[in-house]
Amino acid sequence: MCLLLLKGDTLHNHSHEHHHHHGEAQAHSHQAHLQKKFKFAVLITFCVFLGELIGGIWSGSLALLSDAAHVFSDVASLLISWLAIYLSTRPATSSRTYGYHRAEVFAAFVNGVSLIAISGWIFYKAYQRYMSPTEIKVTGMFIVACLGLVGNLLILWKLHGESHGNLNVRSAMLHVIGDTLSSVAVVIGGAIIFWTGWSPIDAILSFLIGGIILVGAVNVTREAVHILLENSPRNADADTVATHLRSLEPVKDVHDLHIWSLCSNYCALSAHVVVNENTTLASDRILEQINGELQTHFGISHTTLQLEQVACEQAGNLLCNAQHS
Repeated sequence: MCLLLLKGDTLHNHSHEHHHHHGEAQAHSHQAHLQKKFKFAVLITFCVFLGELIGGIWSGSLALLSDAAHVFSDVASLLISWLAIYLSTRPATSSRTYGYHRAEVFAAFVNGVSLIAISGWIFYKAYQRYMSPTEIKVTGMFIVACLGLVGNLLILWKLHGESHGNLNVRSAMLHVIGDTLSSVAVVIGGAIIFWTGWSPIDAILSFLIGGIILVGAVNVTREAVHILLENSPRNADADTVATHLRSLEPVKDVHDLHIWSLCSNYCALSAHVVVNENTTLASDRILEQINGELQTHFGISHTTLQLEQVACEQAGNLLCNAQHS
């Protein structure tokens, strides 16, 4: 529901209220279904962690122990993501007027930072192992890695299709994808050691695992920071949006424009819109047209727009440049 202001007059648009509540009900149902998937993922991941930890200690494989450390972080990340999904279903309050949408972004940030730290630990241990190779029990390493791979593939299958447009789920999926690739690398390493006896491949694969994890973690963390700093969505910077709005027949100018993301799939906008004095459209029709354009072209679903027949003192300033006092 949008608060619509026309210079000297306040109007409220209730035309989409039923659609809004229906959409909320669907979103809550989907979130509840997603929580069940995460419950399954946490259980399987914890079993994989125990198996790889025991197998890594018994076989002496650093690649397997590195994978176990990553899997342990998977358990934590999945729990954090699960909690964030639960919080995001809670309604807004008088003190948290946007609800808990940012919980998902914060969870993604925590997951990303933890992955960066884990990749650093893997690099360190891989360097130590490369400099001082040790004997590895290949059979145990191979069997445990295969079991871990099966578990990770089950989780990927369960969460498949859920990460699109959701940074929180994407960060959790990144943990699982990284661990799946790690399991593949350990299986390959076990086969190479078994057939050739060349044990340095264990450390080399650990470096590869760490690199894969690091790249994905940096991307997720950077995107989470982008949202937490309330930057404009990457597909909707202020200049582009303002230019598009000014091209509409009833719009003369746009100023005091703000665009931000509450989470990865929920964008908001506020702006002052100067109405063309020659327009014959009523204010509610102007708002309907503007909101339709913002939703269609930029995916912006939550707006607060002030319509002005006479430009206010902020006219000419596309952005608000207020400074900290």
